[in-house]
Amino acid sequence: MSVGQTVRNKTQEFKGWFTEVLGRATRNRKLERHGKVERVSGNLRQAGEKARHAFRR
Repeated sequence: MSVGQTVRNKTQEFKGWFTEVLGRATRNRKLERHGKVERVSGNLRQAGEKARHAFRR
């Protein structure tokens, strides 16, 4: 897994977490859902990269 992809995925995960917390604080459900989707997407990409890397060896 390249460092650039790892940073990109972690950044997306953090951005999603922040958006979710912001949506929760402002009671904006749409913003909260968007943040959750972004956070989960970053996690899935990270897991996919780890799995791909594991099968290459």
